[in-house]
This record gives sequence, C-alpha cells and structure tokens, in this order.
Amino acid sequence: MSPPGSDPRGILIGTSGYSFADWVGPFYPPDTRPGDFLAWYARHFDVVEVNSTYYRIPHPRVLEQMERKTPPGFHFVVKLNQAMTHEGGRDPDLYREFLAAIEPLKRAGKYDGLLAQFPWGFKRSPAALDQLAGLRSRLPGEPLFVEFRHASWNAPETWDWLREHALGFCAVDEPALEGLMPPVAVVTADDAYVRFHGRNARNWWGGSPRRERGVASGAGSGRGQAAGGHSSSTPDLFGAAEPAVADRGRPRADSGDRYDYDYSERELREWLGKIRDLAQQARRTYLFFNNCHAGQAARNARLMQDLLRQQRLPA
Repeated sequence: MSPPGSDPRGILIGTSGYSFADWVGPFYPPDTRPGDFLAWYARHFDVVEVNSTYYRIPHPRVLEQMERKTPPGFHFVVKLNQAMTHEGGRDPDLYREFLAAIEPLKRAGKYDGLLAQFPWGFKRSPAALDQLAGLRSRLPGEPLFVEFRHASWNAPETWDWLREHALGFCAVDEPALEGLMPPVAVVTADDAYVRFHGRNARNWWGGSPRRERGVASGAGSGRGQAAGGHSSSTPDLFGAAEPAVADRGRPRADSGDRYDYDYSERELREWLGKIRDLAQQARRTYLFFNNCHAGQAARNARLMQDLLRQQRLPA
C-alpha cells in the first residue's frame, strides 16, 4: 500500500478536520474568516485528515479549492463516507462518486490515502471480514487505513489478515473502557497511523454528539448527512448500537461531547516509545488529533510536535 503523494517525511502530525468556529481565538487569530482557516492551518501543520466526507460526498471542486489553499508538500488523508463503512454500501456509483471527489488531490500530488472508521458495533466476525474484503476490492490500489473501535479486533490474526489484504491499521487513543480498542500500535502496511480521540470516559457512551463543522459539509452532491457529529449511539451495519454503561474514569469536560478532552504532556509522553517503534518500522507515520473541541486538537498536536523534536524524532 503505497501513497501516491510526495516523498515520505517521517512523522506527520495534524488534526481531524480544521474548519471549526470555536478554534478562532484558541488557534486561529481573532476575526479569521472560515475561508482563511486552511491557509493558516497549513502554516503550522503539513497534513490534515478530511472528515467532512464522512457525512457528505462533496463535488470535486470543493477539494480542489481546499488543495489550492495549501503549499507544495502538504498532505491530505480523506475519511470514507458513512455509506461505505457504517451502512456497508456496495453501489458502484457510490465509489465512483467518492473517487471523483478526491481526484483533485491526486492530480496535485497531495493525496496520501483513505481512512475507513468503523463503529463500536462492528465486531470481528466472518461477516465483518467479508465487508472489509469487499471494501478493499472496491477501492483497488488505494492506500487504505482501517480504524476499529471494538476490542474484538485486538488479536494477532487481525494484523495478519490486514497485511494479507494490504490494509493499514489505525491505532487509537481513547478511554480505557470495557470493550473499546486498547492503544495497541501495530504496522500492517507501508505506513503507520494513530488517531487521538481523548480520554473523556464520562461522555464517551452517553454524551450528545458534537456538530461537525467541516468545510465540505452541505457542499456539492453526495450521500449521507450534510452535517452531523461523532454519534455516540449510531447503529452499525449489524444493528448493534454503542451501549449506555456506567461512567468510568475521570471527566474532563461537561459539554456532553465525547471528544472534548485536553491531553496533558504526561499523557502524550506515554506514546513517545510507541511512536518511535512505529517510525522505525513504517515509511511514514501519521498522528491525527480528533479532540477538536475549542482548539484542543491543534494545541495537543503542537505539543506533540515539540515532544517529538525533543526526542529528535523526524516530526
């Protein structure tokens, strides 16, 4: 699985999305217009994870406009639409439309791959493996990373299966709650991938979803929601919803947003050894922060940049 973008640069750090009104002040300068967000973002980070495509497939011109606001050498990873992952869609038109949408990034040499994020209810089973194999076959040759939320996938046979099907594993940092994927770091393709969701245990299962404010929301034609959030109780392909369980862990926010969390330096230091190991095995290692409330993702991403530089890692 080889990204068709520019040459590898070791460890790339960014955030899951960038177009958030509540980043004005905490990250973007006061009075920054939404149309200027990405250009400012690209002054501090050289990669971004486009999440708005999960809710709606945009017209190609939307991603073309995004690409034009970034400098040479910038990188994009694009999240698959929910119809592909959560609904198990197999309509060839769905995939043709999605691939057409990301074509401008490919032409510009700034496309690094796709992220398939599956819900907690997507548990390891023959049916789930069949869905993954079908997804791989419908996106032949595309650099594709897979994120699991359910702990049933945490097994050596999973890593072997992913390697066999040229799928990259997306490691996660999330609350230490029963049934959730633990923070295992494994390389199953050319590149490594980690997403930092925060450790907001109190709101993880029962909090109200954050409204997505992605730049492509509502733009162009496509499937799925025009806007939406990280749902805390979304049924998956097999009809299983994330359960309501007793709160565990220490709360870090009272907004009801599961991703409202501010990592401490100590918590990020816990990952330095794992990141070093990933970087030694992988050609390129992506680190994305998804705790996007009030600019926390950008702040934590910059802190991680500093920590890796202190360790003389190629960030």
